[in-house]
Amino acid sequence: MYKVVKKATELIQDILKDVINEDDIVVDATLGNGKDTIFLSQLVPYGKVYAFDIQERAIKKFIEDTDMNIIKNVVLINSGHEHIEEFVREKPKAIIFNLGYLPGGDKDITTKADTTIVAVKKGLEMLLPGGLMILIVYVGHENGKEEAVQLRELVKELNRKVFSAMEINYSSKDNNAPFIIIIEKNDNYRGHI
Repeated sequence: MYKVVKKATELIQDILKDVINEDDIVVDATLGNGKDTIFLSQLVPYGKVYAFDIQERAIKKFIEDTDMNIIKNVVLINSGHEHIEEFVREKPKAIIFNLGYLPGGDKDITTKADTTIVAVKKGLEMLLPGGLMILIVYVGHENGKEEAVQLRELVKELNRKVFSAMEINYSSKDNNAPFIIIIEKNDNYRGHI
């Protein structure tokens, strides 16, 4: 039976499978527990995955839990995603953000609106034409609520000649369900945003 309603991570994986080629450059802007990074690594066996996290703990755990001999196409970066242009020199085909806090980690250490907005703007500039930026936004904590407000405002202000955007919402009794923002860079666009 086909399942229409999927978890946010499953949905973005299905979308990315249709867009990413085996030799593409991709960015996981929020390594966290590493599941998105591993998925991306499998999609681009001849490409490269740049994975960012400000928490050294997340990087160490990923290295401990992952066979780095198999996953040779991942570059782990212990830095905030707002510094994306300092580490990623190629134009990525996809950039994903799974915002919030490290699952099982300190809930006081979260992504923050100011650095996320900087990273999104820089990432959109770097993104290949035809590329995607996907953000999973969790509003169940204060920083997440602020991120949601600022990200929605940023999406409203995007140049529609350059980008198409959509939001996918999950209904919830407490209005704290995550939502997804998908931004696609126009396939024919070759200038600066």
